[in-house]
Amino acid sequence: MKQRGGRPAVLSLDRILAAAVEVVDAEGAEALTMRRLGAQLGVAPMSLYRHVPNRDALLAAVVNRLFSEVEPALAQSWSETLYGFAAAYRRMLLAHPRAVPLLATHPVDVELGMRLVSGLLDQFAAAGVTREEGLTAVQSVGVYVLGHALAQVGPHGPTAPTEFYDTWFDTGLRAMITGFSAVHR
Repeated sequence: MKQRGGRPAVLSLDRILAAAVEVVDAEGAEALTMRRLGAQLGVAPMSLYRHVPNRDALLAAVVNRLFSEVEPALAQSWSETLYGFAAAYRRMLLAHPRAVPLLATHPVDVELGMRLVSGLLDQFAAAGVTREEGLTAVQSVGVYVLGHALAQVGPHGPTAPTEFYDTWFDTGLRAMITGFSAVHR
C-alpha cells in the first residue's frame, strides 16, 4: 500500500483509526503496533505520532471509535431502551470479535459514554429513577453484555451454536432488566 512518488499520503486521525480497527479485526489488538499500522497505511510509523502520542492512546481511541458505533435508539420506556442499548452493544462487539478483549480491558471515554446514554438516563429520570441508580443499571447491563460477548467469542471462537448464545443472552438480559424494573417501581 506504499505510495510511489508524488504527494505523500494524507493522514488524519479518522483514517488512522479506520486502519487500526481493520488491523484489530484481522489480527487482534496485540498486533496493533505503530509499525504494523504504518504498514497498513503505507506510511512511516513515526508519522503516526503527529496524531496519536503512543500505542496506549491509539488503543483508547480504537475503543472509543468502536463504542461510538453503538447507536441506542429511544423506545417507549427506559426498560425497552436499555434492552435496545444492550442489543446494539452486543451487535457491535460481535461484529468485531477480536476487539472484545480490548474493550474488556480499556474503558470507554466517560464523556463519550455519557453522551451515548444521555437519552436513556433522561428516561430513567422521567420515571423517577435517580441518575446514580440509572447509571448503575446501564453499567451493570454493559458489563453483562461485555462478559457475555467474551464468553461467546472466546480465545478460539464460539464453542456452541449461535442460537445457544442468543437465547442465553436474551434470558439473562431480560432477567436483569426485570430486576431493575422491580427495584425502581
